[in-house]
Amino acid sequence: MSKKILYPLLVFALAVLAAIILLFTRPQLAADTTQRVLSNVRVMNVTAGNEYLQIKSQGTVQPRTESQLISEVSGPVVELSAAMVSGGSFTAGELLLRIDPVDYEAAVSRRKAALDRAAVELEHAMDELHRFEKLQSQKLASQSQLDDVRRSSRVAKANYDEATIDLESAERDLQRTAIYAPFSGRVREEHVDVGQFVSRGGDIGTIYATDYVEIRLPVASSQLRYLDLSLDEQGQLLPERTVNVTITGTYGDVEFSWVGKIVRTEAEIDARTRMLYGVAMVENRPDDSQPPLLVGLYVNASIQGREVQNVVRLPRSAMRDDSQVLVVAEDNRLHFRKVEVLRIEHDEVVIQEGLESGERVCLSPLQAVVDGMEVNPVIASEKG
Repeated sequence: MSKKILYPLLVFALAVLAAIILLFTRPQLAADTTQRVLSNVRVMNVTAGNEYLQIKSQGTVQPRTESQLISEVSGPVVELSAAMVSGGSFTAGELLLRIDPVDYEAAVSRRKAALDRAAVELEHAMDELHRFEKLQSQKLASQSQLDDVRRSSRVAKANYDEATIDLESAERDLQRTAIYAPFSGRVREEHVDVGQFVSRGGDIGTIYATDYVEIRLPVASSQLRYLDLSLDEQGQLLPERTVNVTITGTYGDVEFSWVGKIVRTEAEIDARTRMLYGVAMVENRPDDSQPPLLVGLYVNASIQGREVQNVVRLPRSAMRDDSQVLVVAEDNRLHFRKVEVLRIEHDEVVIQEGLESGERVCLSPLQAVVDGMEVNPVIASEKG
């Protein structure tokens, strides 16, 4: 056999032999069991309970009572209270302004003199009447004479009554020269000064009370069903039907809160905004812990709505399509659950039906979910 054939055969035989040796001497690999990895999901234990719904609103603080001071007499201003400046504070019964009373004092004196004269004339007329009645009974005076005396007595009585009324009117005008505060409060505007002549009916200024303030709060028509308030209860509410409201406002960087009540509602829904307006009244009694509610302050309000029974609050992120949530059963498997949503409040939803206390609801935003899928639940929080 030639070398050209022998050498290739020899190389091939050596290669086969090496392959056989490698095949029988290869290491044996141990079988590896594949373990399934479960998805971690955040869950929360829910607790059903009773609570009052809250309706949010906003408004501007307004005075409960605001009055325009009008002069009822004419004359120059001779005295003006230091409180009669814009923002000035006063108490009930405090003198705010005095108009020169000299002319009105003189008018009272003249009316008193006229009344005294009318009283004398009336006394004389009544004496004459009694005298002629006696004479007529004795047939010593005619009936016509008695009638004339009676007319004279009635005229004297009318003159006396007129003089009395004139004196009372003059005394009232004299009293009106001094203007006193009808309540405790502040001055919004003042339009007079000492020495200025004011006419009857002239505008002196505007004042408002500070013992109570009011906030006009709009409530959307869609939110009315959450209020414990019947639509036929328009106007002033009975004391037992008033609704609690919490007012919050900010002075600087500090937030304060006040408690008040919805005391009345307006009689119609605004056609432009579809809002019903309720009026909250807050007692404005400042103390060391908080300042007073200043007129003009923009505030937020939380109105106490009706009480609901056996409801659960969840984050909005827990909701799935078609009002569903994912409930983690005791065997750690996910199941879709249809629930009835009572209300959506910003980042939370109030569930009325479909969940029970102690159940676990999935909060994680899972992309692909299969009903019955097993998961690894991690408690996020407890919510009632």
